[in-house]
Amino acid sequence: MIHYRKDTDHIATLILDMSGRAGNLLNHQIVAAFAPVIAHLKQEKAAGKLNGVIITSAKQDFLESGDLDYLYRLEDPAKAFEAAQQLKQFLRDLEVPGVPVAAAINGDALGTGFELTLACHYRIALADSKLRMGHPEVKIGLIPSGGAIIRLMWLLGIERAYPLLLEGRRYSPQEAHKVGLIDALATDREDMMAKAKAWLLRHHDVARPWDDPNGSIPGGTAADPNLGHRIRLLTARLSAHTNDLYPAKRAIIDLLAEGSKLDFATAYRLDSRYYARVATDPVTKNMISTYWFDKQAVRGGVGRPKGFGKFRARKVGIIGAGQMGSGIAFLCLRNGLQVVLKDVSQPIADRGKEYVSAKIDEYIERGTFQLEEREQLLERVTTTNQSDLFKDCDIVVEAVFENKSVKTKVTREAEEHLDEYSVFATNTLSIPITELGKESLRPANYVGLHFFSPAEKTAVVEVVAGAATSEETVARAFDFAISIRKLPVVVKDSWGFFAARVLNTYILEGITMLSEGYSAALIENMGRQAGMKSGPLAMADDLGLKLVLRYEQQAAEHYGERYKQHPAVEALTVMRDELQRTGRSKRLGFYDYEENGTARLWAGLADHFPVTKESYDRTRMKDRFLFAQVIEAGWCLQEHVIEHIEAANLASVYGWGFPGYTGGVMRYIHSYGEDEFVGRCGELRKRYGQRFTVPKYLRELDNAVLTP
Repeated sequence: MIHYRKDTDHIATLILDMSGRAGNLLNHQIVAAFAPVIAHLKQEKAAGKLNGVIITSAKQDFLESGDLDYLYRLEDPAKAFEAAQQLKQFLRDLEVPGVPVAAAINGDALGTGFELTLACHYRIALADSKLRMGHPEVKIGLIPSGGAIIRLMWLLGIERAYPLLLEGRRYSPQEAHKVGLIDALATDREDMMAKAKAWLLRHHDVARPWDDPNGSIPGGTAADPNLGHRIRLLTARLSAHTNDLYPAKRAIIDLLAEGSKLDFATAYRLDSRYYARVATDPVTKNMISTYWFDKQAVRGGVGRPKGFGKFRARKVGIIGAGQMGSGIAFLCLRNGLQVVLKDVSQPIADRGKEYVSAKIDEYIERGTFQLEEREQLLERVTTTNQSDLFKDCDIVVEAVFENKSVKTKVTREAEEHLDEYSVFATNTLSIPITELGKESLRPANYVGLHFFSPAEKTAVVEVVAGAATSEETVARAFDFAISIRKLPVVVKDSWGFFAARVLNTYILEGITMLSEGYSAALIENMGRQAGMKSGPLAMADDLGLKLVLRYEQQAAEHYGERYKQHPAVEALTVMRDELQRTGRSKRLGFYDYEENGTARLWAGLADHFPVTKESYDRTRMKDRFLFAQVIEAGWCLQEHVIEHIEAANLASVYGWGFPGYTGGVMRYIHSYGEDEFVGRCGELRKRYGQRFTVPKYLRELDNAVLTP
């Protein structure tokens, strides 16, 4: 479990090596194993036989985070508080044995794993840009449990610690060093151990700043008038951005403010109280369920056809050097693949490479990439206007604009140079894959890969199988998405696929409210207050009103006589045909757009859609927005457009911005309550019509399938 070694300079090295596991996990076992080790260290110090301690790992990772399965099922705040206190006591015992302690970080150290390093007096890491460290807990609705918020506040100050904790980023060693999370970098393991030892030999008497009677928090405390004012501004900004729907984010700023005015021991205990409250909050359960368990399920192969070996692409062809194609090229380069980037002319293709180069420079500035890696990355991309360079590509991704004839032309030009095993993928929003596949020279190898914009930032990609697409091709597309760190969601070739089809219900509901007499500003604000990333009218403009209408037309064709026209269609038709306001691309939609990108609601909206509602029901408006999406997701599952609840949840929160605090479209039912959800749908159906009819799939849903 823990190997103990001591050299002639009285430097003890503790090597973490949990038996029976690929990595080290900070749980009750390793805490228990540390107890006799710490007792022995104190004895050695008392005997004058100990000058310092180095903690490192025998595994590829340094130390993993805690047990989320246990935490997900933890309901009692008192137990959560006690668990946090036990971890804090262990870390406190580690940092006050009376000798300096150095963390030699040879692999990933995340969450509670990084908390252990913060309890050390010195942190040095391998300068391997693939390693990650930090506190990503907020991404799954949690805050650190071992006092990291209080320690970082004392080490960095409130204003530097706050964004590090709030963003939940996983830092490369270079980034971590730049922002002050670690103290030094090492070229290799030998260099790291030597530097750690040298530091220990130079620093015999050490104390944490919070244990120094004269110590102070850098930048001051919330009791200082100027800093207190800035904290209030940060809190207001957070509330405006999140509508206070995410308890963990609010807990971070509140704990920093309150903890800064207390002594360390009291703040340390207060930290446990905040943790207990956040850890047992229903929002946290929702987020752990989706952002951890569902994500692991998809990464593990949920939706991937069985029986096919893992596909490992080495070289990727990309057709279209616009923002989407260039973004995909950057993803491929970032993950070690070679890229051939093609467009209609060499200068246009070269501009795509310039976009990639600018992205690399951004990541160098952050510390994710190193300056010496820049040329190595760019050497792996070849720009061209000729399709013959695709001859040894394992997969080609087409990312040209939404036009069937253009897509068909570039597909055939590329396929003439591909072998029988290579995959051809199209990135399309609205053209059926089956229809495009009919024009392919190899329809079995033709598949849809729908990247969301911007490609380099959005986590989900839809894998769309046409009628002729083979299962092996779907499996290969799935594997390719995983290799570039995407979450592949396998969907059927239906109108709007899954994401756009469900998102459209949110857009249509907002436009319906506009025609009902609600003010546009109210509609947009209620959409955001429900937790959506932007209002429905803004999203309509982004997608384009012609496409919003096209999806409705495709729905009418799909359902035939059963289809009942959505009440938003009339208003959409007025906007498109009479007013010629079709969205952001034309800089005229529900919003007016200036050249610099500034958007304002069109002042003339009220002339065509008069505001007649003098009062409104806030809860009902929010329910309409969210229930419309959940119901449509239910129809998609019932019609096998998407097969797996895990994939539906992930596609919703990552793909189009369904509120993350809910855990996604299907997890929302669990948190709302199955019976309550069906009952509320009945009320909405009676008031607004059949679009709020609950699908049979949702009526018969077993609660067990909604939980990990």
